Amino acid sequence: MAHHSLASQESYNPNNLLDILLGKMQLKNDAALSRLLEVAPPVISKIRHHRLPVGASLLIRMHEVTGMSIRDLRDLMGDRRTKYRLSDAQGRPKADERPLGQEAGYAH
Repeated sequence: MAHHSLASQESYNPNNLLDILLGKMQLKNDAALSRLLEVAPPVISKIRHHRLPVGASLLIRMHEVTGMSIRDLRDLMGDRRTKYRLSDAQGRPKADERPLGQEAGYAH
C-alpha cells in the first residue's frame, strides 16, 4: 500500500477534516460529502485510508462549499507545513518548446 509523504507526519489526520466537514455541512456519510465536493466516492475513501492526499483542488473546493479558509482546512487535517517544495522542472518549458517568436520557420 503506497502512502504519500505527508502521511508520514505524526499530526496528519485527514479523517478529522472529513468528519468536521460532515458535521458542519450536516451530511450523513462520505457518499453525501463526495456529492457535495463533486468528487467520486472512492476519492474520499482513499483519503480516509491515507492512500491519497487532500490535493489543492479538493482543498479549494472544500473552501468554496464551507467558506472556511484554506489555512483552517489544512490545520484540521494536521498539515502544519508553512512552505512547499516545488520540483526543479516545474515551470520550465519542455525541451521541445521554444520561446515565443522562435518557432520553426520564423524569419528574424
